[in-house]
Amino acid sequence: MERSGSNVQMPFKLHTAAMHKAQDPHFSERVRASFARQEAMTLIGAVMPVVEPGYTEIHLPFKPEITQQHGFVHGGVVGMIADSAAGYAASTLTTAETEVLTVEYKLNLLAPADGQLLIAEGSVVRYGRTLIVTRAEVFAVKNGKKTACALLQQTIMSIHGKKEPAVKT
Repeated sequence: MERSGSNVQMPFKLHTAAMHKAQDPHFSERVRASFARQEAMTLIGAVMPVVEPGYTEIHLPFKPEITQQHGFVHGGVVGMIADSAAGYAASTLTTAETEVLTVEYKLNLLAPADGQLLIAEGSVVRYGRTLIVTRAEVFAVKNGKKTACALLQQTIMSIHGKKEPAVKT
C-alpha cells in the first residue's frame, strides 16, 4: 500500500506484525511502561500511541520550547524521537528479561521538521540475539500533509538477564 499524503512513496508497508514474533506475550505493556519512565520523552511532550511486534510510533506535537532559531523542531529532538522509536521497536521483540541499549545510529535530516505534529516510525530490520538493526523514519505533518524529515539507521545491543527498575527513581 502507498503512504498517502507523504512525499515518500512505498509500494508496501515494511513493518507489519506478521514479519516479527514477540517473545514476551506482555511486550506492549512492558514497552509502554518503559516509555512512561523516560523523563526526556515527558519533557518534550512525546507519546507512544502504537506498539506492535517490531514496530512503534512516537508522536510529538509541536511546541515552541523544542524549536531552533528558525522555528523548526530542533534536529536533536528529531534524533531523540527517532532513536526511541527504533529502540522500542527492538524492545518489542525481546524477552521480558532483556534490555536494549543503542550502540550507534546514523541520522539523515532530509527536510526541516516543520509541522503541527512529528511522527517517528521505528521498525526492526534484523533481529539477532546480541545485535538488533533498526530504522526509523520521522515525518512532519502540516495541514494534513505528511513529509519525510529524517531517516535513522541504528544498531541496538541486547543485554540479557537485566530488567529496568519498575518505578522512576
